[in-house]
Amino acid sequence: MKKLIPLLYVLLLFSYSDIIAQSAGRQYDLLSKALQDYEKIKDKEDWTPISLGDKSALKLHDQEPVIKDIKKRLSVLGDYRAMNHNDVFTAKLEEAVRSFQERHGLEPDGVIGPGFLKELNTPIENRIRQIQVNMDRLMRENTEASGRHIVANIPEFKLYVYEGNREALSMDIVVGKTTNKTVVFSDVMKHIVFSPYWNVPESIVRNEILPAIKRNPRYLRMNQMEIVGNKDGIPEIRQKPGAKNALGRVKFMFPNQYNIYFHDTPAKSLFERNKRAFSHGCIRVSQPFELAKYLLKDQREWTDDAIKKAMYSGTEKWVNLEQPVPVSISYYTAWVDSDGEVNFREDIYGHDKEMANSQ
Repeated sequence: MKKLIPLLYVLLLFSYSDIIAQSAGRQYDLLSKALQDYEKIKDKEDWTPISLGDKSALKLHDQEPVIKDIKKRLSVLGDYRAMNHNDVFTAKLEEAVRSFQERHGLEPDGVIGPGFLKELNTPIENRIRQIQVNMDRLMRENTEASGRHIVANIPEFKLYVYEGNREALSMDIVVGKTTNKTVVFSDVMKHIVFSPYWNVPESIVRNEILPAIKRNPRYLRMNQMEIVGNKDGIPEIRQKPGAKNALGRVKFMFPNQYNIYFHDTPAKSLFERNKRAFSHGCIRVSQPFELAKYLLKDQREWTDDAIKKAMYSGTEKWVNLEQPVPVSISYYTAWVDSDGEVNFREDIYGHDKEMANSQ
């Protein structure tokens, strides 16, 4: 998986005034160069949509006339670096397809299918605008941090932990659905909660749990939930710690007005998907133990065994971080990675479109 290091390098090392002084830093310069490259492509290349005709997909060793067009386009974009532009699906083309898929957040299976073609056929004008929007977003970023710092990039479905500009840990995440968008903001992580209760939000109680109780009166007991109060005629419900708990075995708290935090999840299968917008707004992490271990590494009593015991104790336990950690929840759909490759991601919440329309 390609990394967001140059972008985060800027976010971690430069305040807003520093960004201006440094011409928006290293990442801005890289995106500016990418913008020039894509403008040259727009001026010189025909971008007529490529179709597979009656084929649903193409893979290694297939032979079709359209493969010539695909090789040419991937060559223009820098993914295909071989001289052979015939109509045979070669190993070099498979390598190029994987490169393109990785850059666009697709499953890197090396197969040319509908998802691949959708990204390949995206008009160059759209990519130019996408780069411009993210350059503008970078210029507006007002984040200053040193030392440990956590960044979650929503469109990338990825979380990074940094020490200065060095990546210490990264993992896949699940973010909010388009109807329950994860908010973009910055805060400071102060607590870890092992074996947490889940205090079910009122909206979920009203819209999901109460209808479920009507269908099945045993719903609360089956899901290890309990009523702990009543507010404005709506029961206050919490889910007990344990295997069924929606927050999993641990949550990571950076208190904020949006009630957003990181947490484990029992729904591990969602991390196998390429696009992971399934939550009610909070961010689910794929490696909760590793994140807890890293954050508590300077608190000697929290050994691996102590962390695992707390996660599976069934008794909620709050732990204060001796050194609170800055957290940034970001939204970048275009960046240049540590290998110098331009990456694009889907504008899942429509923030790019809103930003472009406001300019």
